[in-house]
Amino acid sequence: QVQLVESGGGLVQPGGSLRLSCAASGMAFSNYNMGWYRQAPGKQRELVASITILRNTAYADSVKGRFTISRDNARSTVYLQLNSLSPEDTAVYYCNHPSRPWIWGQGTQVTVSA
Repeated sequence: QVQLVESGGGLVQPGGSLRLSCAASGMAFSNYNMGWYRQAPGKQRELVASITILRNTAYADSVKGRFTISRDNARSTVYLQLNSLSPEDTAVYYCNHPSRPWIWGQGTQVTVSA
């Protein structure tokens, strides 16, 4: 059974940075594209970044140039570097397959506030 465990969130001031991690287990990680989603209060979950097995990346317009997705197949882990954070980035962040999600993890809360 696929298990996804996100970590690295926290409270950060506007303009700050965070690095999120997602450890995956129960599947052959290197064979799957991966993505990062976020869900803000009262909003639908949205895909903000994805990375293919060939390490091609794609980003939502709202995070392009500020967020960077990467992966470490040896550690079965996908990362999301968040820079130049603004209050609009406040959300729970999840990792999962970018088009055919498995069971969702608990997510990691990112709060951007002064």
